[in-house]
Amino acid sequence: MQSEFLHSRKQKILDVFTTALFGVLLLLPLMGHSQTEPKVEAKVDTLAIKIGEQIHYTITVDTDSTAVVNFPEGQTFSPLETVDAIMADTIRNKDRVTLQRIYALTQFDSGAYTIPPQIITINERQIFTDSFRVKVADVAVDTTKQKMYDIKPLIQVERSTADMWLTALWILLGLIVVGGLVYWFFIRKKPLTEEEKVALLPPYDRALLELKKLENSKYLIQDEYKQYYSELTNIVRMYLEEDVHLTAMESTTSELIAKLEMLKDSGELKLEDNTIDQFQKILQTADLVKFAKSKPATSVAEQDRKLVEEIVVKTHEALPEPTEEDLLLNEEYLAELAKKKQRKRIYWAAAIFAGIIFLGGAFSVAYFGFKQVKDTVFGYPTKDLLEGEWVSSSYGFPPIQLETPDVLVRQEVQLPKEAEELIKQLQAFSYGSYVGIFSVSTSSVTYKEQSEPNFDAAVSTILSNFEKLGLKNIVTKQEEFTTQSGVTGIKTYGTGTFEAPAQQAGKKAKYNILSFGGKGFMQQVVITWEDGDEYAEQIVNRILNSLDVKTQA
Repeated sequence: MQSEFLHSRKQKILDVFTTALFGVLLLLPLMGHSQTEPKVEAKVDTLAIKIGEQIHYTITVDTDSTAVVNFPEGQTFSPLETVDAIMADTIRNKDRVTLQRIYALTQFDSGAYTIPPQIITINERQIFTDSFRVKVADVAVDTTKQKMYDIKPLIQVERSTADMWLTALWILLGLIVVGGLVYWFFIRKKPLTEEEKVALLPPYDRALLELKKLENSKYLIQDEYKQYYSELTNIVRMYLEEDVHLTAMESTTSELIAKLEMLKDSGELKLEDNTIDQFQKILQTADLVKFAKSKPATSVAEQDRKLVEEIVVKTHEALPEPTEEDLLLNEEYLAELAKKKQRKRIYWAAAIFAGIIFLGGAFSVAYFGFKQVKDTVFGYPTKDLLEGEWVSSSYGFPPIQLETPDVLVRQEVQLPKEAEELIKQLQAFSYGSYVGIFSVSTSSVTYKEQSEPNFDAAVSTILSNFEKLGLKNIVTKQEEFTTQSGVTGIKTYGTGTFEAPAQQAGKKAKYNILSFGGKGFMQQVVITWEDGDEYAEQIVNRILNSLDVKTQA
């Protein structure tokens, strides 16, 4: 009995020890877990500010040093606007780390606002901060000391001309280069060649010079009698044609001699019969060499050249002295000849310049296309918009951020009374008009009640306005649209045909209506452009790629 009692007692002690040990083992994970549990704390430095002042919203996270922590980004503090976000401090203590980020928030409208809970993600675990109620007070203005003035109207700012001046500079440089080439090769007085210097000599001097060159030629040495006599007769015939004014080049030997005898008999040319007879014999010898392949002795050929030289000299001496009228006519002839040469140079320069323009235009059309070249030279409205300076800005509240070819102008919208009962605020901005060649507009609406927006009704209203402006046969399609930050909305798009006014009849238009929103607010972007306008298509794609909206109302 005693042994059974002792055994029973030992068994109870063992059970108690086992239970206690098991309890300790169970507490160990909980103790370890409690040590690694992250802590998140949010606080603000004040709960009351004036319009435009800033609130410092501080988030402090204490967690394991290996944890991945993601703080809020962007306009998540709406209706307050985030001015700046600063990673203030990082403190490490062994395997723990304390991270702190400070956000500068502000608001430019008076009232009471609630800063919504913020999400801090730690190792894919989301932890929410507390919300804060903030009051924004008006700034008191003493109108007795500070006068109040109306809001100044918009000022039209001239478009930057930097690109235009750069284009003009390149065009000017191109014209200077082309002009320099034309001047160098065609207009400037180039040094005369030997042939040109000889051609400018008087007929008598030129004939003697050419006879001297013939004397020094190698025709006779190389038995080229035909070439020798051909040049010999051409020299004397050309002289007679220019100085005596006979049609000597086209005349036969007998015709030329007959003309000389007629001039001699009339007294216009005082030549001896012996001179004419010698000239006739030389021409007959030349005819035999050229046409009958006769070959006279070298001494005869040399003697014929000397005789031709004497004939030229005697003929020049036999000519009467030129009168003043002849000299004047000769000067006028030379002046007219110089003018013809100058005009010829100018015509060549103009032809080359026109050829360069034509070839450049043809190459540009072949490479870029006719429409691109035409629109570049003569200009096209949407091409100018596409290639101009774009503006990136936010419009309305909740804000719509997008990039546009020009600044969108605020529009004053008169709401119907039934709409005023539902809408708290409507802010609209636009560029162009729906019936123009291109337009883009935005609208941000906040409602008095936290109700879901009716996208279908809003789109129907816009389409009805299209119809009132003359757009008929409207085709409508819808699809989901996602902004660059991941906000999802509805894209309504399609085409229509203008039937009025008369100047736009038959013109086809395209449109995009992008709708976003949530409880208590709605944002819309409307873009219209002419169908088939490739520049407008590029503008629309660029706008859509830059579009972003903030969904906190």
